[in-house]
Amino acid sequence: MLSNEQNQSLSSIVGGDTYAWVSQRAWVEINLKALSNNIVQIRKLLQPGTEFMAVVKADAYGHGAVSVAQTALKAGASWLGVATVPEGIELREAGIKAPILILGASYTPEQIQAIAEWQLEPTLCSAKQALIFSDILETINLDSPLRVHLKLDTGMSRLGTHWQNCSEFVQLVVRLPHLNIQSVYSHLATADSPDRTVMDLQHQRFKSAIARIKDVGIEIPRLHLANSAGTLSDKSLHYDMVRVGLAIYGFYPSDHLLSTVDLQPVLQVKARVAHVKTIEQGAGVSYGHTFIASEQMRLAVVGIGYADGIPRNLSNNMQVLVRGVKVPQVGAITMDQIMLDISAIPDVREGEIVTILGSEGNEQITAQDWANQLNTISWEILCSFKHRLPRVNIA
Repeated sequence: MLSNEQNQSLSSIVGGDTYAWVSQRAWVEINLKALSNNIVQIRKLLQPGTEFMAVVKADAYGHGAVSVAQTALKAGASWLGVATVPEGIELREAGIKAPILILGASYTPEQIQAIAEWQLEPTLCSAKQALIFSDILETINLDSPLRVHLKLDTGMSRLGTHWQNCSEFVQLVVRLPHLNIQSVYSHLATADSPDRTVMDLQHQRFKSAIARIKDVGIEIPRLHLANSAGTLSDKSLHYDMVRVGLAIYGFYPSDHLLSTVDLQPVLQVKARVAHVKTIEQGAGVSYGHTFIASEQMRLAVVGIGYADGIPRNLSNNMQVLVRGVKVPQVGAITMDQIMLDISAIPDVREGEIVTILGSEGNEQITAQDWANQLNTISWEILCSFKHRLPRVNIA
């Protein structure tokens, strides 16, 4: 059950009405202390002077961008990374003044104006994009040039100018009066793999690109290459800054990195038992009767479903923690409910809280567990929980 402090947090999330939080059928708990701990532990791996960017795009991987950003900055992050202009504006509207790098691209004239107005720092991926920015900024009265970051494609084949064309790209941007280069960076495609072949090739290309830029007499204030996997796997990838996303939320990009640092999952998903019933042998459960009771059994109907973010493909193949015991989910997962076989705990009551993801006692179910079952990645699981589930910050 939730502690008094957690109950108060739930109360605040729904307006301070004690009855209102009791009525919540399901929610996501965010352990800000665990988040802070993860950042502190990761920073211990860095060389003195290496800056830490907390990546808070996609609503901080579903954890709540504003509270995560505020906590990350208090824990030692000095930069924030987002994917879109609106994500950056949300942080500015919350009073956050730290540098915010937009990791995405494709900007409209209106977005460029908003970037300048809100003092966000965009990624430029091509000479064409830089020229468009310069033309739009010519019409805006700026107190100083816009701080921009140049991205090189060293093997991801996604955003960025090809690394072999880096010196021409940088020289063009340097000549544009309204742009001020703050960094040159690239992104690693396979840093989470034990096979370092591609990562080392990308690193070599990045070093070659930087050498080419220096050869034309341009000094770049900041270089960065490492994502979470790169940060955990190799200090030579750290450069002037690391960009850490998944790891700050308590997950490892790959099993071979488990021993590098002690991380704690930040997110837990809780829900309430809505209904308890007994069904007889032979009774079918849920749509399609994909589960048939082999004997009389007790069922708990829990108020959370695929519309909240539980993958329907986990039907008949997931477990939930009830009083610290793993019990099986049965039948097809529906839009708003799941059914549990609670025959082993027959006195479960309606209104009781169960843990969908998280820890109870000595047992734990994580996003990585689901990812393994579904042949996907923990990033996708974390980002899947919809916002009809309130976020409850547990300090």
